[in-house]
Amino acid sequence: MEAKMPTHIYSEIGDLDGVIIHSPGNEVENMTPDNAERALYSDILNLCVARTEYNQFKGVLQKVTQTFEVKDLLVQILKNDKVKQGLVEKVCMYEGADNICEYLHSLDSQELAGVLIEGVSVRRNTLTNYLNKERFALRPLHNFFFTRDAAISLYDNVFVGAMASPVRLRESLIMESIFDFHPFFNTKTINALVGSPENNLIAIEGGDVLIARDDIILCGIGARTTPQGVDFLLHYLKRKNEKQHILVQELPMTPESFIHLDMVFTLLDRHICMIYEPIIMKMNKYQTVHIYAEGGKVKFIREVKNLPEALKGLGMDLQPVLCGGSDDQWSQEREQWHSGANFFALGPGKIIGYARNVHTIKALEKTGFEVIRAKDVLKGRVNLSDYERYVVTVEGSELPRGGGGARCMTMPVSRKPL
Repeated sequence: MEAKMPTHIYSEIGDLDGVIIHSPGNEVENMTPDNAERALYSDILNLCVARTEYNQFKGVLQKVTQTFEVKDLLVQILKNDKVKQGLVEKVCMYEGADNICEYLHSLDSQELAGVLIEGVSVRRNTLTNYLNKERFALRPLHNFFFTRDAAISLYDNVFVGAMASPVRLRESLIMESIFDFHPFFNTKTINALVGSPENNLIAIEGGDVLIARDDIILCGIGARTTPQGVDFLLHYLKRKNEKQHILVQELPMTPESFIHLDMVFTLLDRHICMIYEPIIMKMNKYQTVHIYAEGGKVKFIREVKNLPEALKGLGMDLQPVLCGGSDDQWSQEREQWHSGANFFALGPGKIIGYARNVHTIKALEKTGFEVIRAKDVLKGRVNLSDYERYVVTVEGSELPRGGGGARCMTMPVSRKPL
């Protein structure tokens, strides 16, 4: 048995030691225009094209760090009969799927992992089922390639995402089981909903939680994370840490491109961040709030001007790079829609994102980032270790239509300290 990997995430940009991903599969195509909105999509994806683009993204990650596929991890834990039984019973209970519980128990670990992600079709063997307008008795997890949301690596623990939509609940159940039972990971999971079933207002997803420094957390509140979700984090962190800052950014509820904080703000290097200027810097109706706790007690909660100003006051003076560039608001809006602010750091100043956001990429180039095509990395034409600061650009005509970018598609487990 290899040495266990502990959860260790104290920044957004430390050199990456391990990351969990999920390559999109048949669950992505198990969707129609009629049910796309329920599946949290604004459009349906072409799996063949999306998979080709994703393989570029995955290939780059494999060049620089350990990558773990959700399905592989799930297969491995399901070989344990107790784990299998517990997860199946949870899924059936939460999703009202008792009628297929026996069928799920009958599957081997490989088959069960497949259907837990891709869904189970309704068997038309009774009149009730024959008349059922649904195609699936257990719905596919259309969103699971956005592994960021269902589990949140925060310092030395993993917080289980309290998902805003029931269609993503099973993702959290699966990720919790992986971290609880897979022998490779050494961590403690903290589930916001355990012990507080009466509080159904708690919602918190990983796209809304960023770690600026070991004493500073950034949280978005909006369509996917509630104030109660942030309060849950605050309750835990104020007891665990002697000093804790939480900077909260209110987000628009619509359109869906603003679902998470990392769609308008990501950290790129020790002194550089990517922002969507209209929400982060310009005057608007969305509040930014600074919470400070010390010695287990909240010392103050107050409104601040914006995230960069608040961070500067805490000793993090960041140079903002503008999503969509600085010339044209239309370009900013178009590129934010296609996850132009959503970058994932492989290390300090070493980031990956979509090539299609050309104005954003040009702004990064002007800031000193070498622009490197993912294709060139995978073909061996470029050695990333030769560059101190770079952005790897992944082809993205189809993946962005799912509503997320590079940070959304990654769940980091461990990073080296800065």
